[in-house]
Amino acid sequence: MIRRRVLLSAAAVLPLRVARAEASSTIRIGVLTDLNGPNSASSGPGSVVATQLAAEDFMATHPGTKIEVLSADYQSKPDIAVSVARDWFDRQGVDIVSNINNSAAALAIANLVKEKDKVALFTSPASSALTGTACGPNHVHWTHDTWAVGKSTGGALVQQGGDSWYFVAADYAFGHQLAADTAGFVTGAGGKVLGTAFTPFPETTDFSSFLVQASSSGAKVIGLANSGIDTANCVKQAHEFGLTAKGTKLAALLMMLPDLHGVGLETAQGLVLSEAFYWDLNDGTRAYGKRYGARMNGWMPSMVQAGDYAANAHCLKAMAALGIGKTRSGRAIVEQMKAMPTDDPLFGKGIVRADGRVLHPMYLFEVKSPSESHYAWDYYKLLRTTDGADAFRPLVDGHCPMVHA
Repeated sequence: MIRRRVLLSAAAVLPLRVARAEASSTIRIGVLTDLNGPNSASSGPGSVVATQLAAEDFMATHPGTKIEVLSADYQSKPDIAVSVARDWFDRQGVDIVSNINNSAAALAIANLVKEKDKVALFTSPASSALTGTACGPNHVHWTHDTWAVGKSTGGALVQQGGDSWYFVAADYAFGHQLAADTAGFVTGAGGKVLGTAFTPFPETTDFSSFLVQASSSGAKVIGLANSGIDTANCVKQAHEFGLTAKGTKLAALLMMLPDLHGVGLETAQGLVLSEAFYWDLNDGTRAYGKRYGARMNGWMPSMVQAGDYAANAHCLKAMAALGIGKTRSGRAIVEQMKAMPTDDPLFGKGIVRADGRVLHPMYLFEVKSPSESHYAWDYYKLLRTTDGADAFRPLVDGHCPMVHA
């Protein structure tokens, strides 16, 4: 109300000049995420905080620039995601949309940012199609995808003796692709896939019959091709049925640290999973974990929440290199992101490849037992590191139209 009175009392031309000046110096980032649903622990409010930290760091070194962070819960529904993002772009001056923890929604947003010439930073969806057949000039893909997770987990476990698999997979595009990508690495390494049980999504909360079916197959490894609360429920129910006590290995293909925290080490010990980030890897990751935890009641970040920081920080650096206020073209910003090497204390040095894939290491972890954990959030022991150049699908195999045009 005060601002409105000031504008009304000024000369008629002044409000337009003020508005234009403010628009040119203010960058707006919209975090589209799951604030209350099954993936809210690994993205959600923590992703908003991570984005705010990136904005604060940038403003500290660029005091003439203002960054506003918006957020919305799109309920993992592509139509709502597109509706919110379109309103952000058309009416609220949003330049960048980030996170988007659902592959179908991300694919729809990829088309929208191309249409509107904005930027999408995909840190949470897993579909490798985003840098394959659905690649585009206005988006980049950070942290993980189904191909990288499948390679890091599937092939490695076969080499360690886990040469027979049965998948419990969510019955939608993400679950099908994750199971298929991992199965390819299992068979490629000489292992066998004995079957797959597809569970209705999001209706399933009781996975016991599917887990018993998987165990009855005699598979050495049960691969969980789901995420969030669904994976947590599978781990809990497998423990209740004593599957791991009988020698069956559980491989959570997309489980993240905050979800594991909710399950607990007593239940999850011995679980194998792959991540692109762990807060306790080195001094840089620990420093970020401390900053993040101070805003999140002591919780440590997931790889997605680390990716939210790194992706937004790199995007803002690209905008600064182009000149704040000189261009808001999403295509130009993404081209600049590709021209600059990535370098941050969370993921280290890397690149944004021509197809939009960010290359950084992937890590294979095993969950510690309670006796092996010595302090809060000390949950993982590192089994294997895959370098960024090897962790993600080769450029020539992705069939990205921008690369093969």
